Amino acid sequence: QVQFVESGGGLVQPGGSLRLSCATSRRIFSANVMGWYRQAPGKQRELVASIGSNEHTNYADSVKGRFTISRDNAENTVYLPMNNLKPEDTAVYYCYIYLTGTNYWGRGTQVTVSS
Repeated sequence: QVQFVESGGGLVQPGGSLRLSCATSRRIFSANVMGWYRQAPGKQRELVASIGSNEHTNYADSVKGRFTISRDNAENTVYLPMNNLKPEDTAVYYCYIYLTGTNYWGRGTQVTVSS
C-alpha cells in the first residue's frame, strides 16, 4: 500500500498563491512519476502537473507559466507552487504516483479561489 502525506491548499483570492506538497516513501519516490490531478465539481479528473525521476515535467495547458512542479529527493517530496490563481483552478487536488502500471492516489486537498 502506498502512503502519502499531503499538505497545502486552502482558500485564496484570485491572483494569489498557494503551494502544495506531497511526500511518500523513499523506495517508491525515487523510481517513479509523481504529480497532481484535480477534479472540480461536475468535471472529470484532469492532470495538472507531473515530474519523472529524470526531472521531465508535464503540465496542463491551463496552468503553464503559473504552476511549477519540482521534486526534492532528499526529502522524498514533490512541490507545486501555484501562482496567479484563478477561480477556474478551484478543485480538489490529488497527489499521485505511477507505480507498476497503476496510479495510486492521495486523499486530496481542496483549493478554492474566490473573492
